[in-house]
Amino acid sequence: MVQIILTILIFIALVIPMGRYLYKIADSKKTFADPVFDKVDNVIYKVCGIDRCDMSWKRYFASLLLTNAVMIFTGYIFLRLQGLLFFNPNNINGMEPSLSFNTIISFMTNTNLQHYVGESGLSYLSQMIVITMMMFTSSATGYAACMAMARGFSGKEMGNYFSDMVRVTTRALIPLAMIVGLLLISQGTPQTLAPNTTVATIEGKNQDIPLGPVASLESIKHIGTNGGGFFGANSSAPYENPNVFTNMLEMLSMMILPGACVIAFGLMFYYRKRERNEISAGKKPLFGGEGRTIFIAMSIIFLVGLFTLYFAEKAGNPVLGNLGINQSAGSYEGKEVRFGIAQSAMFSAVTTSFTTGSVNNMHDTLTPLGGMVTLLNMMLNTVFGGIGTGLMNMLLYVLLAVFICGLMIGRTPEYLGRKIESKEIKLAVLCIILHPLLVLGFSSIAVAANAGLAGITNPGFHGLSQVLYEFASSSANNGSGFEGLNDNTLFWNITTGLAMFFGRYLTIALQLAVAGSLLSKNTVNETVGTLKTATIPFGVITAVVVLIFGALTFFPAISLGPVAEHLILWG
Repeated sequence: MVQIILTILIFIALVIPMGRYLYKIADSKKTFADPVFDKVDNVIYKVCGIDRCDMSWKRYFASLLLTNAVMIFTGYIFLRLQGLLFFNPNNINGMEPSLSFNTIISFMTNTNLQHYVGESGLSYLSQMIVITMMMFTSSATGYAACMAMARGFSGKEMGNYFSDMVRVTTRALIPLAMIVGLLLISQGTPQTLAPNTTVATIEGKNQDIPLGPVASLESIKHIGTNGGGFFGANSSAPYENPNVFTNMLEMLSMMILPGACVIAFGLMFYYRKRERNEISAGKKPLFGGEGRTIFIAMSIIFLVGLFTLYFAEKAGNPVLGNLGINQSAGSYEGKEVRFGIAQSAMFSAVTTSFTTGSVNNMHDTLTPLGGMVTLLNMMLNTVFGGIGTGLMNMLLYVLLAVFICGLMIGRTPEYLGRKIESKEIKLAVLCIILHPLLVLGFSSIAVAANAGLAGITNPGFHGLSQVLYEFASSSANNGSGFEGLNDNTLFWNITTGLAMFFGRYLTIALQLAVAGSLLSKNTVNETVGTLKTATIPFGVITAVVVLIFGALTFFPAISLGPVAEHLILWG
């Protein structure tokens, strides 16, 4: 418990200044690093011919989609031809077409779902040019879309996609990744282009030790909430995650930017109101009222899930207890002893709440309730989320909560000084139901089609949990795996690839459309009848709306998976 509480306290201490810094990046305010980064940014703008004029939401999304499409095409070519290219000391062949399709969509959508084993499936060139590069660009894409939506909600022009991409990459992602990368190297994480090393074990046999540019990938993997591991064992591999210090470092790296985006949104609206002279200047706020409300709603859901998962794993396995095996230490199946129950539970909760997908234990071996928490985090898809995406999803639920509360008190729903009307609600609801449609729709196909059934290795309730997890992870752009599936097949590569693609780009298009619609409206004056949204009670209401929607949508599927498995296990 001390380890969990300490991690949360460090997160809170770091996320507030990082949120202020992200706000300044998004709003083009002066920062301490401007003398250096302004020169770097200007060179990029000049070389790329970037026009930094404001864009409409349609042009913003079109720029985002076309830029991502070019990178998808380029990365696909690299994966197919990696066997013929340089930086391939281990002589790894090119990927086959369906796996290349799945991999490139996965990393460009910030999902990082892996149907391959990193150390044997990718050359060093692919790990650097395709995987690591897309970890930067996909993270920057999510951040850019989020800040555009935040500007639209706060009543400011939506900005320029290319400028947002450049500024967050040079001023946040690269510096933070360098710091985390150096810390990982100091703890023993490899960073080399040398080939795998063969050593003699104490048993007198030979063993290959995989190496490569690991630290550079691991740093942006967590800072950018990406999640794809350099090795197949991901962050349970000692070269990716050597000790307890690096475990906490990786968790904090996953948490810092998603949390900071929420604070940046709150500050953006606060200072926008000051610019319009709607509030008087005062002390520098830590959050901004609207950001605080959303942060509280997200924190409630996160903490409920975290402690449910922790106590579920701490309870152990009753079947093993009945066999006389002591379960007082908890359920250690699939966990690294060097991390224990606490840091394994915390890591699992963080990686699925902040939609990173990195794992330091085997989620397939979590207790049924523990596995249910990780599954629900991705199904809700609002608990901080990846860089920007969690905030964007939560803003839609905020609109829904405002609309419901407005109906209950007989007032016209308003949020941030603009009326919420049928167009915004229709777009918001369409975006909200898209995620469960992808998860449940593709899961239904998988359990009905022979090609899908062939990949399920566990019969009964646990097999259904594996299928639900795979598509929830894909649609939520999380990327972690329940594992146990034989997923490197044409069926699974194509279906999860489509879930990742639509879950990313259709969602962003609808979210930007909502922001564009609100931006086009005139502001309305606040009255005594206006619903106060910058309050703790409204944060609780928003969290309840999210949980109720999740329960109504996913409860039948959850009941047939982890809940049924839990009831049978505990008899």
